[in-house]
Amino acid sequence: MLNVADSSLDQAALRAELGDASARSLLLTMLGEFAYPRGEGVWTSTLLAAFTALGVEEKSARQATARVAAEGLLTSERAGRRTRWSLTEAGAELLREGTDRIYSFLADSHEWNSQWLLMSVAVPETQRKLRHQLRTQLTWLGMGSPAPGLWVVPDASVADKVAAVLDGLGIRSSAFVWTGAWAEIGDLHAMITAAWELDTVAAQYRQFLSAFQPEPLTGADVFAAQVRLVQAWRRFPFLDPDLPHGLLPEDWPGRAAAATFHECHDAWHAGAQQAWAEWVPE
Repeated sequence: MLNVADSSLDQAALRAELGDASARSLLLTMLGEFAYPRGEGVWTSTLLAAFTALGVEEKSARQATARVAAEGLLTSERAGRRTRWSLTEAGAELLREGTDRIYSFLADSHEWNSQWLLMSVAVPETQRKLRHQLRTQLTWLGMGSPAPGLWVVPDASVADKVAAVLDGLGIRSSAFVWTGAWAEIGDLHAMITAAWELDTVAAQYRQFLSAFQPEPLTGADVFAAQVRLVQAWRRFPFLDPDLPHGLLPEDWPGRAAAATFHECHDAWHAGAQQAWAEWVPE
């Protein structure tokens, strides 16, 4: 993880870390942070200046913009020799959902009624695409898989969302779902360890904490810091199942990482927005 406070980072190393494949993700982060809240289009020159501040070459920046447009998330219009990009309805909805998830994640310490949802579902090994889609969508709901074909989550209220996933993938008839309390038979800690890679998530939280501090920054530096901050944090809703406090290790770093995210974001928000505004042509 890059230390965003180090303004003397070697740009070649930065480009190597971000890479062409990351340019699309960075673009979505920038759109969600700076364009979507304004509700207005973005000039190509603004995007190129922003990408430059992140160490991304113009070719990669243009390719990322074209790719996002091809996905139906952006649309373009010409104004003389300039091009302005606007979010489509699908693009705005994607960013709205992502923004809500990113900024609300770990914001509250939720109460738990000790109710679990347990699902058994069989998907043939040969249907790899379907298996991947199922895993991705269930993981987004915070579910873990302690054994092949078995999924659990300490939140019985997601039953309707689980049903929607199964219906959407056309595999409802292959699933069996129960809700209820743990019968206190077996090793609960072992089940949690098997279902979720909490050690890996904890290590990434600690890496996040070591990389970001709310230090005073200005200009392109504060813009780059803000984008990298959001870019780093946006991974955690996919990685962390947000288990109830009683099911987590005592030294769980998630809450501290969330506090640091919001502290840094608040410290850098005004400066980052100002930097973006200065790249908008008159």
